[in-house]
Amino acid sequence: MIQQTDFFFEGGRSGVLLIHGLTGTPMEMKLLGKGLNRAGFTVHGMQLAGHCGNVDDLLATGWHDWYASVEKAADELRSKVDHLFVGGLSMGALLALKLAAERPEQVCGVGVYGATFRYDGWSIPAVARLSFLLPLFKKLGIGRNRSFMEAPPYGIRDERLRAQVSTAMLGGDSAAAGLPGNPWYSLAEMYELAANVRQRLSQVTAPCLVAHASEDDVASVKNAELVMREVSAPVELLLLKDSYHMITIDKERRTLIERSAAFFEAIAAGETAPCVAA
Repeated sequence: MIQQTDFFFEGGRSGVLLIHGLTGTPMEMKLLGKGLNRAGFTVHGMQLAGHCGNVDDLLATGWHDWYASVEKAADELRSKVDHLFVGGLSMGALLALKLAAERPEQVCGVGVYGATFRYDGWSIPAVARLSFLLPLFKKLGIGRNRSFMEAPPYGIRDERLRAQVSTAMLGGDSAAAGLPGNPWYSLAEMYELAANVRQRLSQVTAPCLVAHASEDDVASVKNAELVMREVSAPVELLLLKDSYHMITIDKERRTLIERSAAFFEAIAAGETAPCVAA
């Protein structure tokens, strides 16, 4: 049973669409959303297709479904605002970049938070680093019921918060904390999405705030460097030194909120290339 956990905070005529990560939940974007709303933005924390249910719910969807849900959410928010911004965490960052590549006339700026093209962070075990082979396994029908289980530190440096999130996740509350593992077939879909987005990065012309944990346990800084190298847009880098992968909820989330709000505000004020959502 999929639970709806998306959120909407009404604010001004500049809107931010926030996209969570694979097996995640809108809750991982809510603190960022509240902070941006306090800064005056209208914010929609969307829910990706197939998420916030069980493994079967997720496996019933693929990256095309996830991206279609992003497009639908973008259309809904665009009708309410003059400037549309998009921000995503982990796989959500890839979906945000894809939206910017495909809709350059609509997306005014992108928050690229912990972009994950490959799971190559320091906590990823050697066998899991071979997960880029999963699209081949999926084509061969191998491992449909297999998952890579989440392991400490679960992308969170803050030990108290880590304990809260892991308790909810391992207790089966997928709406609050996401699934405790990444199904092989869903990871295969994510890698196919990553390949698609890599090919489209040069088509991203909206300014990008690339924020990444310098000690990201899930996705190394090489993922952020790829974005900075390949997009055809002004790029601002924010390296966070006291956080792990889940930078939207970890120790430096206030810094992320402040820098994101300032970045989007400058674009909306016309300090960079103009963009109108409607």
